[in-house]
Amino acid sequence: MARAFLDVDCSATGRRWTGPDPETARQAEALEQAARLPGPVAAVLARRGVAPEAAEAFLAPTLKALLPDPLSLRDMGVAAERVVAAVTGRERIAVFADYDVDGGASAALILCWLRALGLGATLYIPDRIDEGYGPNEPAMERLAQDHDLIVCVDCGTLSHGPIAAARGADVIVLDHHLGAETLPPALAVVNPNRQDETGELGHLCAAGVVFLMLVEANRQMRAAGRAGPDLLQFLDLVALATVADVAPLTGVNRALVRQGLKVMAGRKRPGLVALGDVARMNSAPTPYHLGFLLGPRVNAGGRIGQADLGARLLATGDAHEAAALAEKLDALNTERREIEAAVRAAALEQAEARGLDGPLVWAAGEGWHPGVVGIVASRLKELTNRPAVVIGLEGGEGKGSGRSVSGVDLGAAVQRLAAEGLLVKGGGHRMAAGLTVTQDRLEAAMERLGALLAKQGAGAHGPAELRLDGVLMPGAATVELIEQIEAAGPFGAGAPAPRFAFPGMGIGFARRVGDSHLKIGFGDGMGKRLDAICFGAFDGPLGPLLEGHGGARFHLAGRLEINEWGGRRQVQLRLEDAARAE
Repeated sequence: MARAFLDVDCSATGRRWTGPDPETARQAEALEQAARLPGPVAAVLARRGVAPEAAEAFLAPTLKALLPDPLSLRDMGVAAERVVAAVTGRERIAVFADYDVDGGASAALILCWLRALGLGATLYIPDRIDEGYGPNEPAMERLAQDHDLIVCVDCGTLSHGPIAAARGADVIVLDHHLGAETLPPALAVVNPNRQDETGELGHLCAAGVVFLMLVEANRQMRAAGRAGPDLLQFLDLVALATVADVAPLTGVNRALVRQGLKVMAGRKRPGLVALGDVARMNSAPTPYHLGFLLGPRVNAGGRIGQADLGARLLATGDAHEAAALAEKLDALNTERREIEAAVRAAALEQAEARGLDGPLVWAAGEGWHPGVVGIVASRLKELTNRPAVVIGLEGGEGKGSGRSVSGVDLGAAVQRLAAEGLLVKGGGHRMAAGLTVTQDRLEAAMERLGALLAKQGAGAHGPAELRLDGVLMPGAATVELIEQIEAAGPFGAGAPAPRFAFPGMGIGFARRVGDSHLKIGFGDGMGKRLDAICFGAFDGPLGPLLEGHGGARFHLAGRLEINEWGGRRQVQLRLEDAARAE
C-alpha cells in the first residue's frame, strides 16, 4: 500500500489521507508546463484525465460541443414527433412525474415549454404514501379518459401494467432508471439506461433526457417552418435536477450544469427566485446551493407534504404564487428535518446493533416516515462507507430506499431481488434505489441483497479515504487561484471538488458558531493567515479537538472557497478534516 499523504493513516475523523498517484502527478506536471497552468489547477485537471492539448476546451465547456444528438437515443424521434403533433393538434396532454426534484424539474420543463407555445397540460404526481413511486393503474386509467397523450417523466420504464391500463391515450416515457429485459407497451420509451442502449448517456438524469427531447422537438418544428421556445432559458431546471439527483458532473452534464447556473443567476424563474430567498441564498448559485439548499426544499412536498408542490413551484410564472409555494415548502422542510433526526437516531442505533462491518448496512422500523428513509440511508452510507437501506414498516409491508457507494451498482442488485420474488417491487439506478418488501421476507431479502453487493466488492474496503489533490500554504491560496480552480468545475458527483492540505498549521483562534459549527483562524507562522469554517464540527471529533488545540500544530484539509461578506471577497477553507502534525 502506498504511503499515506502527509503520513496521515488515521485522521481526526478516522480517515486515511491519500494524494495523487505517481502517474497523476506526472500528468499534472506536464499540464503545468504545456498549458501554463498554476500547479493546483493542473492537479485538478490531471485527476480528471485531461490531456494538455484538451485543457483549454475543458476549462471553457460549451453545450454546442458537448450536447449529443438526441436521435442517438432509441425512440427519441418517435417521442418528439408525437409531442409536436399534440402541440399542433392542440391535444389534451398530461404529464405524470415522480415526486422528487428530478421528476418535478422534468415536469416543469415540459409544462413551461408547452406554455410558451400557448398550450396547457395536466400535472399528475402520485402521493408517496398512498400511491407509491411511478405510474399506477387507477391513475393512468383516469388520465387516459380525459387526455390524448400522457408523458411519464422520471418514471415508467418498469410500469408495464399501468401503461397498458392507459387505454385510449398514447403514452411516452422519458426516464433514466434501469430498464428490464422487456419494455412497457408505450408508444416510445426514451431512456439511456434501457438494456438495448449503449450506456454512453447513462449519466443523464431524467431532466437531461427531457431536455434532449425538447431539443429534437424544436428541431422538428423548425423543419416545419415554426419556431420553438428558447431552450437555453430552461437550463436552470436541468442544472437543479442534475445536481439534486446526484448525477455525475461529467460530459454533457458538466456543460448543462455550468450553463444552468448562469441562467439561474439571472433570477428569471419566479419559483427559483422565491426558493432562493426563503433559503437565504445571498450569493451566486453553486452546486452546493442546488444540492443542499434548493433541492431539499423542492423535495419536501413529495416527502411529507403535498406531492405536486415542488413541480408547481418550478413551473409557475407567477411571482405571488411562487412566494406562497416557497414559504410552504420551506416550512415542510423544517418539519422534514425534525422527522429525519428522530428516524436517523433510531436507524443508527439499530444498524450499530446489527453491525456496521458487513457489505450492507440496513435498518427498518415501524412507522418510520417513507419520505425520510432515503435521506437517512444517505447518512448511514456516509458514516459507514457502505451501501445502506432504510425501510419504514406499516401494516406488514415495508417501503424503503437505498444509497450506494462508488463502484457498487445498488439499482441492479435491487432489481434482481425483485425478479427473484424477494421484493414486491424494486428498481433504481447505480447510486440509489427504492423497494417494497413484505415484513415476513425482510430479513431474507436484506441477507440476499448483502450477498449480491458483497460480490461487487461492497464492504471489502478499509477505512474511508480522504483524497487530496496536493499541498498548499496560506500565501498561495488567493481569490485568483480559486477562480481558476472553479473554471475546472462545476464540482459534485463524479467530479469531486478539489481538496488541499495545509501542513503544520498553527491555530490562532477557535470559536464555536451556533450549536455545532466551528470557525478557526490558522497560519504557517510566515505572516499570511486564513480563516476556516467547519460545519457540524461538534457533531463529531473535529470541534473538540481544534477548539482545545493547546498550541499544537495540525495538518488541515478541505476545500477552498470565496467568502463574500460586506462587499469583500476573501479566501476561506471549508474544513473537512485534521490530523496532529507530529
